[in-house]
Amino acid sequence: MYVAVKGGEKAIANAHALLAKRGAGETRIGYGQVRDQLGVLVSRVMAEGSLYDPDLAAKALLQAQGDVLEAVTLLRSYRTTLPRFATTAAIDTAGLPAQRRISATFKDLPGGQQLGATFDYTHRLLADELETPDIPAAATTQDDAPMPRITDLLGVDALIEPERPDDWTDPDPADLTREPTVFPMSRAERLQALTRGDEGFLLSLGYSTQRGFGRTHPFAGEVRVGEVEVFFDAPELGFEVPIGRIEVTECQMVNQFVGGTDATGAERPPQFTRGYGLVFGRAERKAMSMSLVDRALRHEEFAERAVSPAQDEEFVISHADNVQATGFVEHLKLPHYVDFQGELVLIRQLHRDFQERTAAAQAEEAANV
Repeated sequence: MYVAVKGGEKAIANAHALLAKRGAGETRIGYGQVRDQLGVLVSRVMAEGSLYDPDLAAKALLQAQGDVLEAVTLLRSYRTTLPRFATTAAIDTAGLPAQRRISATFKDLPGGQQLGATFDYTHRLLADELETPDIPAAATTQDDAPMPRITDLLGVDALIEPERPDDWTDPDPADLTREPTVFPMSRAERLQALTRGDEGFLLSLGYSTQRGFGRTHPFAGEVRVGEVEVFFDAPELGFEVPIGRIEVTECQMVNQFVGGTDATGAERPPQFTRGYGLVFGRAERKAMSMSLVDRALRHEEFAERAVSPAQDEEFVISHADNVQATGFVEHLKLPHYVDFQGELVLIRQLHRDFQERTAAAQAEEAANV
């Protein structure tokens, strides 16, 4: 048990006051400015905080003084106080009206490539002043041409594994925000954990799979960013009711697979396999990393050997949660006086024993001389 140091409560209050003063700055900025001008950062906090609310995410970032993990913790803590009335229907991204849609597999694809807002083609030169350029109306006009998924086009000739196999069942997945994690997990549960996992951790794991630490040979089949409608299934009405729109980023990664016998013993033809990522807001890097790790974690489905960290489900899922990781690392700042004193006594005794053995050995050596 830790014993409070005398004056500890007052010291903590002063620490809070100093923190607030340091975060005040000369000019207060509003959360609306953070929401509108730091949209990518806000998207990350929403995704890892498991709560879609740009205003709350912006407020959390301001309160956390830009510390992403602290903001995620604030958002998750607030989320636990919210009542849950029901569950929304699964969002349908098949007809996602893309603000941005690119594919690395086909140059000319139905619906065309749509670059949208992206850093991909900027020169990465630091600007003296940020400007808001005039954008031609044609650049913001969305074409109504249908945009079928690339994976659907490949599926016509069975060149990619089916999205839903003939024997596919769709049980309700566990809610990782309310139920303890149990291994092994279903793919739906893994995707839940990955979509709220730390972006940097998933990026590193996704990178590792491309360097040979995971059975992936990826192609970015399609990356889409856009707003999708969310529907609430009201049992008393008997039909679904639209309740709003959310911005999401979806990635369909196409991976090689040579075919053969799968985990069920069935023969699979040579075909591509899938990796999937879906994240709140504008988060292409996170969605792509997620899809790479998703495919690596499917090794059992294809009777592949797990030889890399990205293929170890328990390792990936247990360490992807940045709130849990932050708590476990930062708890080291708490008092460990008793533990340390115990180890200090032990190391002193071992040190004395070592010195005594050394002295005895030296004396014996001197006597023999």
